[in-house]
Amino acid sequence: MKLLHISASPRGAASESLAIASTLTSAFLEAPGRSGADRSGADREVEHWDLWDGTLPEFGPVAAAAKMAIFGGVPLTPEQTAVWQGVRSAYERFVAADAYLFSVPMWNAGVPYILKQFIDVVSQPGMVFDFDPEIGYTGLVEGRKAAVVYTSAVYGEDRGLAYGADFQTAPFADWLRWAGVKEVAEVRFRPNLVTRHADAGREAAHARAARIGAEFF
Repeated sequence: MKLLHISASPRGAASESLAIASTLTSAFLEAPGRSGADRSGADREVEHWDLWDGTLPEFGPVAAAAKMAIFGGVPLTPEQTAVWQGVRSAYERFVAADAYLFSVPMWNAGVPYILKQFIDVVSQPGMVFDFDPEIGYTGLVEGRKAAVVYTSAVYGEDRGLAYGADFQTAPFADWLRWAGVKEVAEVRFRPNLVTRHADAGREAAHARAARIGAEFF
């Protein structure tokens, strides 16, 4: 069973979302095998896709034109075909996994732009979704579970608008649902770093991540 960890934080060892995700993946690897017989976790693996590592293709004018050509049933030009190969490669890496872990820090009330780039690259007709004029969209990434680690340094659900708003969790959760991923577990760590009261929330977030890693998948 392969768990694909898709990370959107560029902060390395300083990243709270990556640290919580690491707790989750460690618990996943150490959990009993899916049959319950192998307690070594040998039937499990984790692949880390750091979205900042340069492997994610851009999705610009040529790729957008290729997408619309596919929608319209129009043959691709040689230039579009070459760009589309990069899109398909990213998609195939995505769907090769059995389950997903996303580490998603909040940037300016939303998600990092590199994560939106990932969504725009892989969300293609016949790949992540299908469309029918009679019934609308159908998600094609079915039968997979996902865990999501959401972090924010200032925003919190119990704070006023002076501490920000949340355009992070609902849009990303909706994309997962739209893509066909129905079973989702979340970890949220939202310390108010202005007041520096983070330790209890951090401990709780790591504990929840460990439980999800051991039991959810």
